[in-house]
Amino acid sequence: MKRQIFRCQVFILGAIGFVACSSNQNPIEAPSDNSRYSIEQDRAPTRPMDLTSVPEVVPGPVRRTLAGNRSPYEVLGKTYHVLPTEAGYSQRGVASWYGEKFHGHKTSNGEIFSMYEVSAAHKSLPIPSFLKVTNLDNNRSIVVRVNDRGPFHGDRIIDLSYAAAVKLGYAHRGTTRVQLDAVIVNEPVGKEDHPASKEILGILKSPEIFLQVGAFSDIRSAESVSNKLRKMTTRPVFIRSIKNSKDDILHRVRIGPVDDSNEIQQITQRLIAAKMGKPYTVSD
Repeated sequence: MKRQIFRCQVFILGAIGFVACSSNQNPIEAPSDNSRYSIEQDRAPTRPMDLTSVPEVVPGPVRRTLAGNRSPYEVLGKTYHVLPTEAGYSQRGVASWYGEKFHGHKTSNGEIFSMYEVSAAHKSLPIPSFLKVTNLDNNRSIVVRVNDRGPFHGDRIIDLSYAAAVKLGYAHRGTTRVQLDAVIVNEPVGKEDHPASKEILGILKSPEIFLQVGAFSDIRSAESVSNKLRKMTTRPVFIRSIKNSKDDILHRVRIGPVDDSNEIQQITQRLIAAKMGKPYTVSD
């Protein structure tokens, strides 16, 4: 049975941010089924999809505003933080999809969601950004454009549009195991020619502090540590994979950004007490 998912939207009007259900500190409330959506349970489209009509996503220069990027934000009592950059982002986990229930409604950055196009929702990547998504069950890969927030259900790390799920071959199942890798376009962030763009994300332009917990040659070890860390902090936990001088790949497990020195100390003490080593701060 297709799973129940939560979706929420954030959009900008003028220079003021509005949230679907607003209260203090940029909260995002999951809308109830009897509010903005005419369909109670999400589902696939009733007509077959012609994959030849689905355009491929071609990464291009990204222009970011506060639309969809306010940080921190809150959903269902949990606080989330938007990463300052997608550079180095790599994660493995479960992907789900969303379709007809949300078709035609606004995404978190104010765009209109189409289940017939390739897009994605992610909890912490900056919007917009691009990801290479690989279905680990069949090794199919596509590039998606992140323009929405979610999923806020279970242990899923990304929510793909129905079209993307069809392309990856798991739409009939609802979920699959995926590998996510950031696709970087080396273009500067600029301003858009409308009022909403006048307030550009400051966090995308200034250096941020991260806590590095460890570096592993085995991705499974890095994923195991990451999963433990996500139960110990509300800050984003991610893996940054790089090649060292010997051309070997190191998978660095990091927490952040963390902009409060007291919180850095508290997290460090918790990790030491849990016998997970002593993390140190990095800014790259």
